[in-house]
Amino acid sequence: EDEVKDEVNKQAMSAASCWSVWSVNLCCGLSDCPPLGLETLKIDDFQLHASTMQRYGLGAHRGRLNIQAGLYEDDLYDGGWCAGRNDPLQWFEVDARRLTKFTGVITQGRSSLWSSDWVTSYRVLVSNDSHTWVTLKNGSRDLLFIGNKEKEIPVLNTFPKSVVARYIRINPRSWYSGGSICMRVEILGCPMPDPNNYYHRRNEITTTDNLDFKHHSYKEMRQLMKVVNEMCPNITRIYNIGKSYNGQKLYAIEISDNPGEHELGEPEFRYTAGSHGNEVLGRELLLLLMQFLCQEYLSGNPRIRHLVEETRIHLLPSVNPDGHDKAAEAGSELSGWSLGRWSQDGLDIHHNFPDLNAILWEAESRKWVPRKFHNHHIPIPEWYLSKNATVAMETRALLGWMEKIPFVLGGNLQGGELVVTFSYDRTRPHGVMREATPTPDDPVFRWLAFSYASTHRLMTDAGRRVCHTQDFAKEDGTINGASWHTAAGSMNDFSYLHTNCFELSMYVGCDKFPHESELPEEWENNRESLIVFMEQVHRGIKGVVRDLQGRGIANAIISVEGINHDIRTAADGDYWRLLNPGEYRVTVRAEGYAMSSKVCEVGYAMGATRCSFTLTRSNLSRIKEIMEKFNKQPINLRHPPRRPRQRRLGT
Repeated sequence: EDEVKDEVNKQAMSAASCWSVWSVNLCCGLSDCPPLGLETLKIDDFQLHASTMQRYGLGAHRGRLNIQAGLYEDDLYDGGWCAGRNDPLQWFEVDARRLTKFTGVITQGRSSLWSSDWVTSYRVLVSNDSHTWVTLKNGSRDLLFIGNKEKEIPVLNTFPKSVVARYIRINPRSWYSGGSICMRVEILGCPMPDPNNYYHRRNEITTTDNLDFKHHSYKEMRQLMKVVNEMCPNITRIYNIGKSYNGQKLYAIEISDNPGEHELGEPEFRYTAGSHGNEVLGRELLLLLMQFLCQEYLSGNPRIRHLVEETRIHLLPSVNPDGHDKAAEAGSELSGWSLGRWSQDGLDIHHNFPDLNAILWEAESRKWVPRKFHNHHIPIPEWYLSKNATVAMETRALLGWMEKIPFVLGGNLQGGELVVTFSYDRTRPHGVMREATPTPDDPVFRWLAFSYASTHRLMTDAGRRVCHTQDFAKEDGTINGASWHTAAGSMNDFSYLHTNCFELSMYVGCDKFPHESELPEEWENNRESLIVFMEQVHRGIKGVVRDLQGRGIANAIISVEGINHDIRTAADGDYWRLLNPGEYRVTVRAEGYAMSSKVCEVGYAMGATRCSFTLTRSNLSRIKEIMEKFNKQPINLRHPPRRPRQRRLGT
């Protein structure tokens, strides 16, 4: 192994001029020849082969860039390919299934909490028939590529000259002395033209939408939003909800027939993306969505026009622009699994909200609900609002936005998986890592999750490959968040317990930061789902709570019999309650008014059922008003003053 290391150093020095000569071509080659798709699963398991493997869970099918091992490593889902023996005869092979111009290789070590395994140098061989192999040369000697120095950071090696072949092999020559031969790999290459290739035709996905399919910097994102606003000035408005740690404004775009104004009876919907800055696909999907909605509205698409005219839509494409900048600087294939995930001050924005679950469950255990403690609109603890609290600036901005606008439904786009998760995200018993923890609205949440997953091109496909360790397709592409892994203080749980908004998380792709060339296909995968989910904001009941003079009553409590979670009316007295089809007894309470109930029916057709209420003043409140009007104290009706007993004469 020492001899191999010496050889690496010699070749690195002798080839220094070669690498510098090719540096311009390497940059162009990386953008011209994208990844073949080991990470995105375009390369299927049958195209990956290896000399040996330690066990099935460390077979060639696991040798994909950024693949993650489970918390408890087992025989099925481990974090890379690991050879069965540690010797220089081992290899990892990819069959491109057609002639391909190979331009480079990206490698990582094994994903593991318990082991340290990576390859420090390797050779590359190519073949057209998988029998006769040609080794890439540096002059007359085999070219030796420098590999990884640790297991997580991807290392790119581009070839001095591109090479055309069908098969490519990586032959490890040295590895970390304290570990084994283990790798995760991506191959860069351009398929050669071949119209007769069956595999290419079968997997080809195209889009007819004329959109800006590229990765956008912060400045380019802002410019694109401005272009959309100028194209559709009558239905769009750009605003910001605050700033990031580095001072970048958190821009949102509103799409509505009356932008800037809450219309009575019109529900508010939101999509957010990029709370984890390295999960870039969601950010680009929202930029594509705003272009699409504008174009389709202008072209007269009746479905989109109805959605825009009946809904106030808010799109916030980049919650964590500081983190995105870090990931984008490294690039789509080299940012690894976590670079840019956190805010600039090191916080996970999506899980940085107050843990209201614990407060509610404590109140329930003391039997305070509903007499002493509400089952909804749980107040934020004072400590969380203090300046010294560990709260990201981006989280505070989101919190203020969520409290200001009466959102009904929301989705946050994330990456690295193909699944939709719904509340609760935290398990109720302490110390339990995974356990189904449903909300009182579990049937509604399950329907909302399924509405997205079932219309996604891949989420419910039983034949698709698992992204990492769990087969969510068996669960219809959805899962209760706490069943997956417990996490306190999530945006989803906070939204449900502190506001009226039902919030879900959409994990929109196995690859958090796909190559630019993948964006059209990812858009096709998610486009219908994005629209269908927005339309669900019109499912259930809606109405206005007024007094006898026709004035809206704010903060009235809307209760549905059999569901232990209430909502409240907005400032104008209007409300929206997401419900599945069925009959419901709905009760309205407001301070100073008599309670009112009625049965409201929700049908299967899209469109919320109108269920409005007119409340009369309660007797006690009317008496109080009359007495106060005449500057007198109200009579205590419960304990009328006792008359003094008269003494009898002669006693």
